[in-house]
Amino acid sequence: MIRRPKLLAGEDLLPEPRQARSLEKRAQLKAAGLALFGEKGYEGTSIEEIASQARLAVGGFYQHYRSKRQLLLALMDELLEGLDQFDLRPASTADRRAGIRDLLRGAFARDLHFLGAYRAWQEAVRADPELARLHERVHRWTTGRVLTVLSVLARMPGARPEVDIPGIARVMDTMFWSLLADASRLSEAELGRRVDALTHLIYHGIFADRPASRAPP
Repeated sequence: MIRRPKLLAGEDLLPEPRQARSLEKRAQLKAAGLALFGEKGYEGTSIEEIASQARLAVGGFYQHYRSKRQLLLALMDELLEGLDQFDLRPASTADRRAGIRDLLRGAFARDLHFLGAYRAWQEAVRADPELARLHERVHRWTTGRVLTVLSVLARMPGARPEVDIPGIARVMDTMFWSLLADASRLSEAELGRRVDALTHLIYHGIFADRPASRAPP
């Protein structure tokens, strides 16, 4: 399996804070960045606004991050770290469809906290070739994660023979990220319906339909 991309590798990072007050300030900056990136995008958000929303002076921002870009990298790296720790094993249940749905809901519940970061990331990669290369590495890694789940499902009884699991994994990965990008504009009910639709696509893409039962003579 491809290792998780370390988005902060090679960055000239400032020392990790140790005191509780400094840790709180860094958390405030992250929260402010997520909120403003989600509301105004990457280019529309300034360091001054992030510092102000975090109730810090601009100099306080630079005690933790060297640039707005570095804050975005830190937020996206935190998102990937959470994904890396998420248990991808489908629940061992006779109802495979419910197991797939629960897995998807769990993954999205974790990711939704980072909607602002992903919105800003999508914008930033279009203007930054280095971020664009990192973006490709991220998608290769997440596609590999999806492939792992689908490969487990494909070995279960009732799976269709000769299904293009790598092809399905690439399509599903694209759909997952697209849904994450749209999630901020969706109601909770609509997001649930879209997760259910993804569940349906995965289930019927891998498992053979049961033959319709005949009516008794």
